[in-house]
Amino acid sequence: MSNLQPRALFRILLLSVVLLVVSPAAFAQVTPRPTPTPNPITVAPGTLVPTPGAPQGEQISPTAPPGTQGVPTPARPATVVPQTTNPTTQPTAQPTPPPSEQEVQDPAAPNFPTIEQRPLPPIPNMTRLGVTSDNTLTLTMNDAVKRALENNNDIEMARDDVRFAETQLHALEGVFDLTYSINPAYTKNISPQTFITSGAGSSGKLETTQFVFDPTLSKQFGKGGGFYSVRWNNAKNTTSANNSVLNPFYSSNLSLQLVQPLQRNRSIDNNRRQIRIQKKRLEQSDADFRLRTINIITLVQRAYWDLVFALRDQQNQLENLNLTRENLRRVEAQITVGTKAPLERAEVQTELANRESSLLIAVQNVSISENNLKQLILKDQTAPEWMAQITPTDTPKFDASPVNLNEALKEARDNRPELRRLRLQNDINSIDLQFFKNQMRPQVDLTSTFALNSLAGTPCPGNNLSAADRAACLASVPTFLQGGYAKSLSNLVGLDTRAFTIGMSFEFPIRNTTAKANFAGAQIQKDQLQASFRSQDQLVEVDVRNAAQAVETSRRRVLAAREARANAEMQLEGEQRLYQVGRSTTFLLFQRENALTNARNAELRAETDYNKALADLQRATSTTLRANNVTVNSVTP
Repeated sequence: MSNLQPRALFRILLLSVVLLVVSPAAFAQVTPRPTPTPNPITVAPGTLVPTPGAPQGEQISPTAPPGTQGVPTPARPATVVPQTTNPTTQPTAQPTPPPSEQEVQDPAAPNFPTIEQRPLPPIPNMTRLGVTSDNTLTLTMNDAVKRALENNNDIEMARDDVRFAETQLHALEGVFDLTYSINPAYTKNISPQTFITSGAGSSGKLETTQFVFDPTLSKQFGKGGGFYSVRWNNAKNTTSANNSVLNPFYSSNLSLQLVQPLQRNRSIDNNRRQIRIQKKRLEQSDADFRLRTINIITLVQRAYWDLVFALRDQQNQLENLNLTRENLRRVEAQITVGTKAPLERAEVQTELANRESSLLIAVQNVSISENNLKQLILKDQTAPEWMAQITPTDTPKFDASPVNLNEALKEARDNRPELRRLRLQNDINSIDLQFFKNQMRPQVDLTSTFALNSLAGTPCPGNNLSAADRAACLASVPTFLQGGYAKSLSNLVGLDTRAFTIGMSFEFPIRNTTAKANFAGAQIQKDQLQASFRSQDQLVEVDVRNAAQAVETSRRRVLAAREARANAEMQLEGEQRLYQVGRSTTFLLFQRENALTNARNAELRAETDYNKALADLQRATSTTLRANNVTVNSVTP
């Protein structure tokens, strides 16, 4: 027993050593060494990338359908064959022989869901409210300006202001019209008499009748402040007095009266002052009409170019939307064949919705710009053109030459209606100063009257006279007094009876406070006008400088925008080539398309802003009428 125990212990120890030596070798034959996985970022497109965990030498194609990638072929397990116990022989591990071909089973084909290509969504409805697509109004810039001059209500009101000022001037000039007046009157008078010589007789009453006809012509002089009047007084008198040698008798009087101021009201009076002031105000209304017309034409030009930009922007947004629709069509086709994941559809649809929103906003801007232009060129809301779609035919113009600031400032100072209005207001103030200074003088008037008188009648009336008394009566009445009204007129023309008067009238105000206060107030207004003119001149200076700078800035913006648009087209073309070969993404392609749309809009905006800046410069220099071939007839006071 003692000899067997050491032997058993030796055998157990030897078997343990053999197992320790054989086990690593067996594991080395069964377990394969892992192959390092290459980085997909550093692999060129189209290169087969091995899937982690797949057996060495097995690679996954990038075009393999989903579900087949990363499925390794089952490895054949190795078995360890134990050896019989032999102290002299060491056990070795032997691999299990490969199974037969009948024992290897192919993996089942994956069950992919059927994906059908979705139809493209329709283009958004671009119909605008209140207009019909079959009613189109084609407009050039000149047509729009012409319609505004004919129909714009603001221009019509300014034109009426000029006509009203003309009527006011004519009303004031009516003071110099020749005036004709006549005052016919019939008078019958029965009065008691107390004198024997009154001829009343035994009745003690005297009855007289008179018919007066006295036409008069009078007129005030337009110069000198004087006036004249011509009066022709005719009367027929009948009396019951028995001592009248002419009954009835006719009397005529033709007189000429002249009044001429020598100091106050000679060079200017209130009537002439008001007329001179109204002439200046008529010219001011003409300046206001020109200013209103220039402003309206400028607004028409700006609205016209805003509509041009809005229509072009709508076209750009529609083209951008069509690009997205084409991308969606390609993505749907790729998703159908399995080369794109369905998630790509969501990215394109998001961009499509954003561009549809931009297109709808562009359509709204077209309506706003079109309505603004219609408001300026249509007369009222009943005009049929409100239902029409306006199509502008003019394109933005561009001149690369810079603005001549000095010439623009000179034209503005010569043509601006605001400065002309202030000059006319200064003329009105000068008229007031002249009038109020004249009113401080004394009143000295020269008066003169020249008159012709005549008389004729029926001599020795009555049937109670004897022949001797009648003969004596006729002998006492001069022959030229015997007759009717025709004889009286004949005596008047003969100039045998006449009268002439000449004299002067004087009036000296003691303090003349009113005239002095008015004159002082006119001097204060003169100082105010000078300050106002300087202020307006500065405003014109600033307006012209800002308008000229706006034109220069817009000119440079056009050049920069054209360069940016050309570069954006090149970038989009390159991005499209990269996207076609799989080197770009949908996100980057959309970015390039949006950048090109923005660049085109920026170029169009710069061009329209340049034309609007030119319109503002024409307004600032008051050359709008000349630039648009508009002629305004000047008023002649």
